[in-house]
Amino acid sequence: MTIMPKAPTAGLDRILTLELVRVTERAAVAAARLRGRGNENDADQAAVDAMRSELNCLPIRGTVVIGEGERDEAPMLYIGEEVGLGEGPEVDIALDPLEGTTICAKNLPNSLAVIAIAERGSLLYAPDVYMEKIAVGPGYPAGIVSLDAPAAENINNLAKAKGVPVSEITACILDRPRHARLIEEVRATGASIRLIGDGDVAGVIHTTDPDNTGIDIYMGIGGAPEGVLAAAALRCIGGQMQGRLELNTEEKIARAAKMGINDPKKIYTMEEMAQGDVLFAATGVTDGNMLSGVKFARDYIETHTIVMRSSSKTVREIKARHQDLEKF
Repeated sequence: MTIMPKAPTAGLDRILTLELVRVTERAAVAAARLRGRGNENDADQAAVDAMRSELNCLPIRGTVVIGEGERDEAPMLYIGEEVGLGEGPEVDIALDPLEGTTICAKNLPNSLAVIAIAERGSLLYAPDVYMEKIAVGPGYPAGIVSLDAPAAENINNLAKAKGVPVSEITACILDRPRHARLIEEVRATGASIRLIGDGDVAGVIHTTDPDNTGIDIYMGIGGAPEGVLAAAALRCIGGQMQGRLELNTEEKIARAAKMGINDPKKIYTMEEMAQGDVLFAATGVTDGNMLSGVKFARDYIETHTIVMRSSSKTVREIKARHQDLEKF
């Protein structure tokens, strides 16, 4: 019997999945060499240099739509920068070479090197501002949570849908003064809170596996770049997320308008932030709930990466032992 090959699927070439792993691995190793040293800027710059170098080896025509900042703020991997070999598919790129710079500098859990790519025009092109976010993992009815609903309503709806008392729900919130009222509202319901100092991409992703991470819902205001990256990850794993840009000054509204955002109060769904075929990869810099950090041995380096694709709903974990140390 002759077995016919499967017809190629539309979207991104799946070979890019492994290529993305190399990108985040290299950034993670570069940052990990400086973890615990107390210097956020040096660790971040090392990750940026390594990620940019590896991206420019990929057979893509890529545009950074979520990066290290806008062009006048970041010398490399800025919003609008063209990367890749200039051949192959045209793609949007969202990245954070070191998600959790403070975490890395203090050698605390859940610092990551993160990247997502999608077909051109598929990722939200937003200014580097704050974003209000709410996210839950897969398995819940559509619309179970909403940015327009009070925190108590979201917590109670989630508990009811999960079939547990509110006391068994845990919300992940960034530990910031701006969240004082939100924290009070969540605790008043009887729910628990996991406060994190940084790293809200990991915080959102943790909602997809509450049995292991202990986190059911992510709530609060963090960076817009991290919001788009988290939405890209959820597109691959499953879940629900909403985001609303914090365009609370005329200057921010004007910046957003230049990027085609004309409704400063718009709530973006996960699908609006990351459309089409999406690839997502993250490599652990420090040990965390989801990924192990980089390990340096005498003769090799170990990395732990998760890589996902939305069109196939495939999630792969790659634990790699790199014996050719010169490539880093």
